[in-house]
Amino acid sequence: MLKFEATPPLNISSDKVCFLVVKGREYEGKDELTEPDPGSNASDDRMTSVLEEHGDDPVAEELKSFIDDLNEDEQIDLIALAWLGRDGGSLDDWATLRASATDAHNQGTASYLMGMPLFPDYLEEALSLFGKSCLEFETGHM
Repeated sequence: MLKFEATPPLNISSDKVCFLVVKGREYEGKDELTEPDPGSNASDDRMTSVLEEHGDDPVAEELKSFIDDLNEDEQIDLIALAWLGRDGGSLDDWATLRASATDAHNQGTASYLMGMPLFPDYLEEALSLFGKSCLEFETGHM
């Protein structure tokens, strides 16, 4: 007899995760700052400065603010999703990962995720295990 396991519930919507995937890719796409004080505006340097990390980066601020505004359960699921995607686990690992994320939860969720290389890819990979995709979200058709 085949045994069908129910997909574990997520406390964060796939729309929120996909928003973080998109914003996370914008954030990770930034290059190191090459000229800290160019003295010109973005149009003078052919807009290359918008692709560099600055202390007042609006993408970083938006990402951090969005994560900080999530409730505790959403933040815990976000960390568990990142770990699930990073470690190549399966949904069988979800309860353990979520319990570990609960134990580790603190006020540094945004900093932790933003410091994790490839975190948008990990979130998207884990979300696919739940049968959800960011493809429609990324193309603006959601």
